Amino acid sequence: MTPIILLVDDNAIQAATRRGVLLKTGRAVALATGAEMALEMLNDDALRESIGLVITDHLMPGINGPEFVERLREQLPSVPVIVLSGYPDVEPEYVGLNIVFRAKPIAPDHLIALTTSLLKPPLTKTA
Repeated sequence: MTPIILLVDDNAIQAATRRGVLLKTGRAVALATGAEMALEMLNDDALRESIGLVITDHLMPGINGPEFVERLREQLPSVPVIVLSGYPDVEPEYVGLNIVFRAKPIAPDHLIALTTSLLKPPLTKTA
């Protein structure tokens, strides 16, 4: 099974743009329009088990980035997480949460390269 990217962003335009960029990696992209929705999506066992990478915005209504990542880690303790933020000074809020922080804007080619470097290659079965 090829790992899925879970993209969490409450800004519809940025989410659609990033999703289009991420599809160029050849991976499926599941989109959540906020942290609450993303956490609800994790109730689906098949989806949760197929997530290979989470990319989230920092500033979202309701549950903010650090709280979302803390709750995400309860279900996906070892999945790579990229946090994107227009506020570079918030990176310390993620200390101990094992994330990769990048300031926005992030160039599409940099997002693709970072995503590719963090996703584990698909497992192949041998006979």
